[in-house]
Amino acid sequence: MADRPAVRPDVAVGEALKAIARDTLSEARRALEDRQKPDALAVHDYRKAMKRWRSLLRLLQPFLGEDGRRLRTEARDFARELSGARDAQSAIEALEDLLEAEAALSPRTIASIRGRLDEIRLSAEATLTQAVRARLIVGLENAAATIDSWPLDQLTFAELARELTRTYARLRKDAPKDWRTAEPEVLHELRSRAVVHRYQMELVVPLWPKFGRVWVGEAQRLRDRLGAFQDLSVLQGFTIPHAPLALWRSRLTPLILARQGTHAKAAQRIAGRLLAERPKAFRRRIEALWEQGRR
Repeated sequence: MADRPAVRPDVAVGEALKAIARDTLSEARRALEDRQKPDALAVHDYRKAMKRWRSLLRLLQPFLGEDGRRLRTEARDFARELSGARDAQSAIEALEDLLEAEAALSPRTIASIRGRLDEIRLSAEATLTQAVRARLIVGLENAAATIDSWPLDQLTFAELARELTRTYARLRKDAPKDWRTAEPEVLHELRSRAVVHRYQMELVVPLWPKFGRVWVGEAQRLRDRLGAFQDLSVLQGFTIPHAPLALWRSRLTPLILARQGTHAKAAQRIAGRLLAERPKAFRRRIEALWEQGRR
């Protein structure tokens, strides 16, 4: 994170954001071009970079207009093209999470479930063909070609702080009042908000590195807990009637629900710390750090 371009008081805000955009697309391209990297890791790294890219585009939406909306839609569609492999991997990670919690499953059952999920994952990874890689790379090149023309020359940090605050306020507003009864869809959407906030806050870490790293770390922990909750939901989806894991539905469901409760409780504690500040105070803090850095 320290070596990446970021917003700094000694660099024009617009230029810094363009550098961040180029770096993000380069990260996605490297994931696709590295043929030594296993397909599962390539998919993971590409999707991670595209989350960072979409978070940046969301931040800049008011300044990019229709161009920004088009780029976000294209990035979403490209990431979805590889979602099959990710769903199977999420279910595998959820299974590992259950085992870490000492779920009462026999070795034979564990091996059978793992085998089914591995078959699904390997089949989905076959979609990352050379033709798919080439098409995704062309999409990255087309997106990169737009960056120089982004109308950010006059962008001020105050305007950027306003958008950072807007994301923070949405995350704070969407946090459920009662986490114990929150529907999985609500926490899934909250995770998406946490992802965006985490990547956006990474942009301003240099303004106060110690504070910034702590903040990003807390946002990442919230994301991880909500992500683990979502992985368990994906695993449960594989247990519905006629699905690959339907045979083990009665054994997996209570384990999944109990583990989700643990993750939701932990996420609530993290959110309580991360979202304690009112949006206006959050914005004042960020702007004060910027002004301090300019002195």
